[in-house]
Amino acid sequence: MSALTGTPILLRTAAHQNARIVAPWTLAVTALSVTSLIGYRFVFADEASRQGLAMTIGSNPAFNLLFGTPYDLLTEDGFNAWRSLALGGFFTGLMAIILVVRNTRADEDSGQAELIASSVVGRHARLAAAVQLAFAASIIVGLVSAIVTMLFGGDPSVTIALSTTFTATGFMFAGVAAVAAQVGSYARTASTLAITVLGASFLIRGFADAAPGAGWLIWWTPMGWTQEVRPSTEARYWPLLICLAFTLVMVAIANGLLARRDYGQGLVPARPGPPRGRGLLTNVWGLALRLQAPSIVAWSIAFLILGGAFGYLASSLGDVIGPDSPFAKAFASSGQSIDLAFAFVLILLQIMGIIAAVYGVQVMMRVYAEEIDYRLEPPLAASLARWQLLASHAVIAILGPATALLIGGVAISLTATDPALTTGNLVRQVLAEIPAVAILVGVSVATIGARPQVRLASWAAVVATFALTILGPLFNLWDWILGISPLWHVPNVTDPDMSVGSIVGLVVVAAGFVTIGFLGFRRRDVR
Repeated sequence: MSALTGTPILLRTAAHQNARIVAPWTLAVTALSVTSLIGYRFVFADEASRQGLAMTIGSNPAFNLLFGTPYDLLTEDGFNAWRSLALGGFFTGLMAIILVVRNTRADEDSGQAELIASSVVGRHARLAAAVQLAFAASIIVGLVSAIVTMLFGGDPSVTIALSTTFTATGFMFAGVAAVAAQVGSYARTASTLAITVLGASFLIRGFADAAPGAGWLIWWTPMGWTQEVRPSTEARYWPLLICLAFTLVMVAIANGLLARRDYGQGLVPARPGPPRGRGLLTNVWGLALRLQAPSIVAWSIAFLILGGAFGYLASSLGDVIGPDSPFAKAFASSGQSIDLAFAFVLILLQIMGIIAAVYGVQVMMRVYAEEIDYRLEPPLAASLARWQLLASHAVIAILGPATALLIGGVAISLTATDPALTTGNLVRQVLAEIPAVAILVGVSVATIGARPQVRLASWAAVVATFALTILGPLFNLWDWILGISPLWHVPNVTDPDMSVGSIVGLVVVAAGFVTIGFLGFRRRDVR
């Protein structure tokens, strides 16, 4: 029997079971590309507005950090390539990771893989089927986004090159996920490893684009290779050969590790817990802390690194945000009197706040994962109150991101050299931002607690906040629309006329969402 025996059947089955996962990611990436074209045509209809856009984006290194180097912002296709390449690739890579881990390590955790392996199925068939499924899904994302974008008037050469980068990113991180599935002993561990690599790749690419003299780093990150395709200018396809080579190497390593590891185990063995509960584990609060401890440690370290990188970036920009720079002129024209380095860090703190919200939502999603695995019913069958169980995780979901933000803010102050970026100023700014982040986490508490069927609204709130906070001002959206983002209401603590009213309002809204979650969890059936 071949090691790949049964792969076609497993692939067809996996494709049927995972179609509902592929469709939303395909829609999201396609919408990202199409809305770039439509928005550009309506908002930047004349040459003057396009020149203003180019100056605004070119003067703010934070945009390079998020979206990459803008090669052409005077055409709609160039704007689309700049806005969609990095984010579209990130989404496609995340989709590929989810598909591969779901159909490899997660099946081993549930015991389904062992049942399949007992029939006429080769040892490498499940991994091959999962990787091929991720490849096919990445191709679908590229094809659909290309076709729909061209139907809306996108230039074929630019659009095809852009969509190809989405597919290439999906291929690469399918390979990364295949390796992670062999290393981690559980699906959660494997997903964390693969997503960490994806996030690090995105951050290194952003740092290479934003920091002066760091351009050489672009060749040390997979997401940098796709950016070097440069769809809007040269449409160079040869960097995709590096992507293909990386994919093949990752898949080969994954198959080599699969042949050597014990079935149902990862190369990093799971550490068994104590035979009897003791200390913190004797109550629900300690149990929640134990369950979330790996995430707390990982996210705290991530924010320490992120804060250090942001602080170095703010200090190394020099002339880019100097008093004679376009960045300074943009603030002067708006009538704002603010230290330029602090203004730049305010944008970086908004980015950190959105990332912290992802952390908090992930913590709450763990509650739902425990529920569908029938691990909430046993403690609730005893004397444990429902509010205590939900509160044990909700407290971590709110305080964890808050602590991570404080770590990041202090790290910025320790690595930055500008006199305005003191620890006191940054800590106070982070404290002012925490209620806004708590609102986004509160949405997840409300949905998981009251109606988990709509839990995706938690991620939608984070995505909407990112779009309104970072891109909303570029499109000259009305204040009432920008105000939907809670981060829009966070004041600048160095402003002598700062009012605490908006902070109080954010706290009230966050408390409202949390209250909805607790009231709903008290009344609804637990699955």
